[in-house]
Amino acid sequence: MKGRVIVLGEFHGREGAALMVDGRLEDLLVDSGEAEGFAPGAILRGVTDRQMKGQGGVFVKLPGAKGYLRETKGLAPGQPVLVQVTGYPEQGKAVPVTRRLLFKSRLCIVTPSAHGLNISRRIKDGGDRVRLEVLAAAGMAGSEHGLILRSAAALAEDDDIVADIAQMRGLAETVMADASGGPEFLVDAPTPHEAAWRDWSDPVPDEVAQGSDAFARHGVEELIDALLVPEVRLPGGAHMAVEPTCALISVDVNTGPDTSPAASLKANIAAARDLPRQLRLRGLGGQITVDFAPIPKRDRAALEQQLRTAFRGEAAETSLAGWTPLGNFELQRKRDRLPLAAVLKQSKI
Repeated sequence: MKGRVIVLGEFHGREGAALMVDGRLEDLLVDSGEAEGFAPGAILRGVTDRQMKGQGGVFVKLPGAKGYLRETKGLAPGQPVLVQVTGYPEQGKAVPVTRRLLFKSRLCIVTPSAHGLNISRRIKDGGDRVRLEVLAAAGMAGSEHGLILRSAAALAEDDDIVADIAQMRGLAETVMADASGGPEFLVDAPTPHEAAWRDWSDPVPDEVAQGSDAFARHGVEELIDALLVPEVRLPGGAHMAVEPTCALISVDVNTGPDTSPAASLKANIAAARDLPRQLRLRGLGGQITVDFAPIPKRDRAALEQQLRTAFRGEAAETSLAGWTPLGNFELQRKRDRLPLAAVLKQSKI
């Protein structure tokens, strides 16, 4: 199955979306079944609670839950504050939230906390940039909010861009004007189908498959089953094991039957290139420790460059910490999704 295919269907009775590129699963979204309002992207009004001295943050009372906010400047206890959920919390911890709200659609992002009009850097054509700058200026005239036109806008009709800007601007202005009162849920997070349409439509897909049986028709169910086991097959017979523990995500790289002098470096490079995709599909984040196959220290720089290149385009914020004294590589990835295994386990209960 060649080309770029967006599959909108169901998996174990839950709404799901899959992005396939040349038959390989590149991204996956499955409804987490979380309580309404607390998935990443949701916008709520909270009330500030006590500040955490020495930790640079403040607890925020949310509807039926507690959030943790790091941006505390100008806040006082008992003050209403608009926040957006940025990720899933660790078990027993508060929901991570931010005051930097983003109102995102397929073509644009309205940014109340960042003024100015911006065009995606991925749009290179000078004529497109001038056209979009004119549309952005007209659409945001008289507004104090900022705007980013996304790369998909380059291929969109002017009327569609104008309508999209107007819709997101209207939503932003309505929400930002509703800053007074007690804890309240204001804007829901996108569903898997909504997020897929918003974020995967550039470049334009070759096919959009829909229906409750779409996952089965395109072989997505079998590919998901492969994500529920630790082992990931790599070229040349190598493999890596991706296993979550209570403290961290453990990744172990093995060369397999290859005994050539370059076996370890080849296996490690293959693992580095596929690691972002595996973490994304499995919904894994937090502290990650990679035990690469043994290589000389002189080869570490080349391997680290492969890692940096692989993670460069990831939507989830990732920090590459570097090598440990024992020769492992550590990184930190934002928990922007629930672990796939936990989501599917809930769906079977």
